[in-house]
Amino acid sequence: MPSRPAPAALDAPGKTAVLYCNLGTPDAPTAPAVRRYLAEFLSDPRVVEIPRLAWWPILHGIILRVRPARSAAKYASIWTPEGSALKVWTEQQTGGLGSLLAERGHRLEVHYAMRYGQPAIAAQLDALAAGGVTRLLVLQAYPQYSGTTTASVLDAVAAWSQRQRRVPEMRFVADYHDDAGYIGALADSVQRHWAQHGRGELLLMSFHGIPARNIALGDPYQVQCQATARLLAQRLGLTDQQYRLTFQSRFGRAKWLEPYTEPTLRALAQQGTRRIDVMCPGFPGDCLETLEEINMEGRAAFLESGGEAFHYIPCLNDSPAWARALADLAERHLSGWNTRTMPADQPAVS
Repeated sequence: MPSRPAPAALDAPGKTAVLYCNLGTPDAPTAPAVRRYLAEFLSDPRVVEIPRLAWWPILHGIILRVRPARSAAKYASIWTPEGSALKVWTEQQTGGLGSLLAERGHRLEVHYAMRYGQPAIAAQLDALAAGGVTRLLVLQAYPQYSGTTTASVLDAVAAWSQRQRRVPEMRFVADYHDDAGYIGALADSVQRHWAQHGRGELLLMSFHGIPARNIALGDPYQVQCQATARLLAQRLGLTDQQYRLTFQSRFGRAKWLEPYTEPTLRALAQQGTRRIDVMCPGFPGDCLETLEEINMEGRAAFLESGGEAFHYIPCLNDSPAWARALADLAERHLSGWNTRTMPADQPAVS
């Protein structure tokens, strides 16, 4: 039986923490590691909304037998000496967020967690609770809300909360698809790319796709992606003819959000577009879906179809403008909590 906290611990001044949550990544670019990751990811009912009795034989009998080796080869093609690109950028963004908040006078903890893989949300919450955190802001690396991503993180936090005697006071950032700082950081990255490499005939904005059925059931993801694209285009001074919005990463045979990215790239090349600029505004950090699917597969599709120049604009990654936008976002949602004073044993950001 777990021991009860001592009265002094119950009366100790509470701490505030920010938990920056991202999707997750395999631990290594190997078939066993990818299999473990996919088993967790594709077992989430928020991700695959198919009855378990129908889905389980497909997942365990086919997908987890065939897909891991193929996906591992893709991960290997973009793996860095420091590990997964997604994890590297998540760590850097967490560190940047913590540093900026500290510079602004906030005394709080800033950590990151992965919905699938490590460090797991529950493990990070256990550590924060054990360290005396009583106020928690959950900030996600998903600018656009979707039940498949945002709500799944909330599910994980709620599942952890059900096992706690003392649940911290919590706040959640549901989305920031139209946040001025986020849009400004995206525009800054495009303008810097144009200044260095010149400007293409068209800017294609590729967002991660979800099943079209999800939208019919009330998911706001599509309209938020459209709003992000429209606001970014306005910030860049683009006409409707100078940019396109597409959706990538289709999985399975069901209809997903359209237009699909790769067929659009092929069609544009065949219709005479010679140079195209491509970005992925829904991903704060580069990852498999941006580096391999877009900058490798998408590039090949465009060039094979008659295009002459494919320019990929990297995600926000370590952009100073994005770090400031993320800190501004956190500050707004921390408003009203005393984050200016904290016990002297404040641990480092991680």
